[in-house]
Amino acid sequence: MKFLRRTFAGLLLAAAALVGVVYSGLYDVAADRPDSGLLRWFLHTVMERSVEVRAADVTVPADLEDPVRVDTGAEHYAEMCAGCHLAPGVSASELREGLNPEPPELARVAGSADPRELFWIIKHGIRMTGMPAWGRSHSDEKIWDLVAFVRRLPAMTPARYQELTARPPQPPGHGHDDTPDHGHGRIP
Repeated sequence: MKFLRRTFAGLLLAAAALVGVVYSGLYDVAADRPDSGLLRWFLHTVMERSVEVRAADVTVPADLEDPVRVDTGAEHYAEMCAGCHLAPGVSASELREGLNPEPPELARVAGSADPRELFWIIKHGIRMTGMPAWGRSHSDEKIWDLVAFVRRLPAMTPARYQELTARPPQPPGHGHDDTPDHGHGRIP
């Protein structure tokens, strides 16, 4: 019984200390300050395991390697992703410099990524990282097109990237979202 009381008292003390830290404002949430190695490891591990578990039931379409998917995904990547995740031949962006954690450079890491996990991340986003949930404005089909393109990035030359992403100017009102507004007030 003494052990239980001490354990309970220890838990109460730990909870009080946590509440004290939260309300004291001691923890610096500034994005321009790097996180400690331990916190970075903890958050990254939580994210990796969460995505792995949730993506396990995702079914990869049989036509993922279809060149049409890659071409369609290229346009989406150039407009929605390159500012944070860069592109072949690009080493920095103004937007990327202000993000913490720094987004992965997909041209370096996407080749070995599980397509189910890429799909889940693109569709649902990642909290507190700046990674949006594109599933709110794009169909699963468009997200799979993006996955098809992203998987090709590591082997892509800057010239091929430019070729795939060079598009003629679009008429006013052309956009990527293929879902209705639902009252969210999207700006065209």
